[in-house]
Amino acid sequence: MSGGGRQADLVALVGSRICHDLISPLGAVGNGLELLQMMGTGDSPEMALVSDSVVTASDRVKLFRLAFGAAAKGQRVAIEEARAHAAGIGQGRISIRWTADGDVDRMTAKLGLLLLLCAETLTPYGGEVDLDTRGDRAVLTIRAERLRDADALIAHLADAGNPLPSAGEVHFPLARMAADDMGRRIAVERDAYKLTISA
Repeated sequence: MSGGGRQADLVALVGSRICHDLISPLGAVGNGLELLQMMGTGDSPEMALVSDSVVTASDRVKLFRLAFGAAAKGQRVAIEEARAHAAGIGQGRISIRWTADGDVDRMTAKLGLLLLLCAETLTPYGGEVDLDTRGDRAVLTIRAERLRDADALIAHLADAGNPLPSAGEVHFPLARMAADDMGRRIAVERDAYKLTISA
């Protein structure tokens, strides 16, 4: 294995470790809030805000664990689980439809979620996103009245030589790396209201 491949694997393992260590305390906070509600002391608007925040944080950590964590060949992910992780992307701003032939292997799920995070970044004003992971390709189609002008970010999907993006945009080069790990190349087609990313 090349040095770059080992570094990528270590980064993914760090992501897995962080998410693993965060999910337990978030679950404990959620359980504590449920106990307070059962005791009649957790029904205030402030407690509802805390409860909603814990659920959102927990869902996001689970998403990041699959998208940024380690993925071994041969592992499978239930499509319902993958879709549940994808549901929170865009926070209701975008509609997401994930088409698959049953459960997906974990590497495909990882690539799919990274591409969906790219779609979230590219549609700040909302839109419709279709992800098709049937067959041996993953095809993401974004339709929106207004897409973000992000040629430099999109370039990360195909070219490893670009300067690193910001932390909030790291999913672009990570999607390329995930595709590389699967022996795939990412292609991008774009017009005024539609963008297609296939890998």
